[in-house]
Amino acid sequence: MSIEYLPIIFFLIALFYSSVGFGGGSSYLAILSLFLTDFYEIRSTALVLNICVVTIGTLVFIKNKVFNIKLFWPFLAASIPLSYLGAQIRLSQTSFFLILGSALILAGFFMILRFTKKKLDSKQFSNPKKMALGGGIGLLSGISGIGGGIFLSPVLNLLKWADPRVVASLASVFIWVNSIAGLVGLHAAGTYKLNEELILRLVIAVVVGGSIGSYLSNKKFNLKFLGVLTSILVLYVGLRLILQHGFGIQI
Repeated sequence: MSIEYLPIIFFLIALFYSSVGFGGGSSYLAILSLFLTDFYEIRSTALVLNICVVTIGTLVFIKNKVFNIKLFWPFLAASIPLSYLGAQIRLSQTSFFLILGSALILAGFFMILRFTKKKLDSKQFSNPKKMALGGGIGLLSGISGIGGGIFLSPVLNLLKWADPRVVASLASVFIWVNSIAGLVGLHAAGTYKLNEELILRLVIAVVVGGSIGSYLSNKKFNLKFLGVLTSILVLYVGLRLILQHGFGIQI
């Protein structure tokens, strides 16, 4: 497939992910890893696109008074500095793709759990537990270039923290702050790299897709089937990266 089709693909990714409070970082990374070889460019591009999509979703959640800083701040307090530090870790190309492949497999697994799980009852978390969970995911976010919401949201749903809409609003804000922290970390490490011509087209695509997806989210549009298909794609690419860069097997 030609790289010229990427804006269309990324429009569809942003449309879906924004409808469930995500930025799409896992799928951006998955698709970019099929077309680009410079892992610094892959990571930088995914974080920029994450920010574009979740900014829209975050504003929608704030406008509809779903976002609650009193509930969310412990998740963010630990994740921001650890995402910044994770982004500064210098990895070899092989190490990066192996970590990315593992992260994508985890993301795909958590996505399937999220979209196949029935409605859960809510329960309270202590602030230390929130900080530990947010910090761990923030570190992985910075290293891999995934905003982290793809891990946080399913985990919180599985652990019965709050209703899905509240969790989605936290995931959106979590991705936003960690993606910004990750980009700052990349700048500080001197590993921030973008293709200006490509990133402009992709930004336009994800902004349009993210705007439509956020509208559908507010209308409670059901995209569960598409979510499961996306999960399978992410799992496939994660497995492909591990086999290719870890064992030299092409699939």
